[in-house]
Amino acid sequence: MALARLNSAVEWIEHYGADRSRTVVAIGNFDGVHLGHQKILHGVLERARAGGDGLLATVLTFYPHPVRVLRPAAAPALLATIEQRLAAFDALGMDAALVLQFDEELSRVSAEEFARRFLVEMLRAKAVLVGANFRFGHKQAGDVNLLSAIGGENGFEVCVIEPVTVDGIVVSSSGIRQALAEGRVEDAAKFLGRPFSLAGEIRPGTGTGRKLVVPTLNLSTEQEMLPRNGVYATEVVLGGKRYSSATNIGVRPTFDGTRLAIESHLFDFSEQLISGQMEVQFCKRLRDEQKFASVDALREQVLRDIERAKGYFRDAPTRS
Repeated sequence: MALARLNSAVEWIEHYGADRSRTVVAIGNFDGVHLGHQKILHGVLERARAGGDGLLATVLTFYPHPVRVLRPAAAPALLATIEQRLAAFDALGMDAALVLQFDEELSRVSAEEFARRFLVEMLRAKAVLVGANFRFGHKQAGDVNLLSAIGGENGFEVCVIEPVTVDGIVVSSSGIRQALAEGRVEDAAKFLGRPFSLAGEIRPGTGTGRKLVVPTLNLSTEQEMLPRNGVYATEVVLGGKRYSSATNIGVRPTFDGTRLAIESHLFDFSEQLISGQMEVQFCKRLRDEQKFASVDALREQVLRDIERAKGYFRDAPTRS
């Protein structure tokens, strides 16, 4: 069954009815749905399925990110759009997502009122799973201890899920952003449990690359967090098929460009597309973006990049 997305208490009650089932709930922003998030969500699924009484595996999340409302200047570049987060919840097998519009009004709701309104009255929570550093309510006054006390008074269990570590590093959305900002896409993949990807629409390019260097498909994406400018070995998902590729993120300095472009050259692909959906998955960084003295010098380097990317994929089955 597909994930049910509801956006308010009214929608939730209309969808599930007055005699609606109780829920097992994960609360958080879940930007990127990384391994730490997945651990919480898998815990929700296990408890909901083991409950035996129709418990709904539910995510309670927020849009936009609370920091964007409370401290806009400090708001992080997000790893995923709300649509991508919802798709990840769906792929994991969650039953429902309650997406609360985060605004000034919601930010002023006390921790006790938040728990009563959303967890007790609306979701009828039987269990709530959160990370150890979870905070909620006005000025983030609520913590896991307060949530546990409220749960004890209202019939729901609170389960605190310990963080996931990879190579001794705690997995976090901020850590993934840092890795991407430095071009460390392989580290980002370790923390995500999959390659970092950018998804969006194919857009027409200038045509310069096709005429002077190699043909590319140009991606336009609403995602905010991009890997550091440079050239990468990538895989492109297009029309349900997967193509090994080399992708450049940058401003095309050899052509005195100033506008950021995401250009992918797909191996064994010859179609000329100017529209459609495309996803680019980042596997390995090959080099920094650089300005070349001539188009010929650029072309020679691009061809070397392509061979390096092809070599990466040839060796992929035996990579450690």
